[in-house]
Amino acid sequence: MVAKEEVVSRIGKKSIETPSGIEVKIENNTIQIKGEKGKMEFSFSPRLKVELENNQILVKRRNDSKVDRSLHGLTRTLIANMIKGVTKGYEKRLEIRGIGYRAQIKGNELVLNLAFSHPANFPIPKDITIETPSPTQVVVKGIDKQKVGEVAAQIRSLRKPEPYKGKGIRYVGEYIRQKQGKKVA
Repeated sequence: MVAKEEVVSRIGKKSIETPSGIEVKIENNTIQIKGEKGKMEFSFSPRLKVELENNQILVKRRNDSKVDRSLHGLTRTLIANMIKGVTKGYEKRLEIRGIGYRAQIKGNELVLNLAFSHPANFPIPKDITIETPSPTQVVVKGIDKQKVGEVAAQIRSLRKPEPYKGKGIRYVGEYIRQKQGKKVA
């Protein structure tokens, strides 16, 4: 009979390097990370163990069950994203295409003219910064990767790019497959 060997997550077994200027506090099942851009907190599963040794964070699991294996790499990645967020931050860039389509910031709202009968007002959430370097560009910045992506997706959903002329809001570098329309027939 062959002994069952332990399956180790390739991502989960990597240590996370903590750069200088970052304060890490681990209590019970919560990790707090403070950096120059802000402070983040994450509650991880009690099935996992997070340790701080020699300016490196290690995520370990208590046993080899399927649930523990699935949480191992996820928890390590979420903590690594938190460290990157409080040091460098995250940003998503959007571009607006279409005649008369434009964006501007008024107070605490992003006002988008997208060929509707009225402008679309998007309230800017706290912990997120939105900039408009030009009337056809929107930059979403923040320390939480998930929140930045979610806000960018909400802005994009106000007028998704259509497949015939490509009008709408898209991510910078996003490819929209164009359809031919009536001239094919």
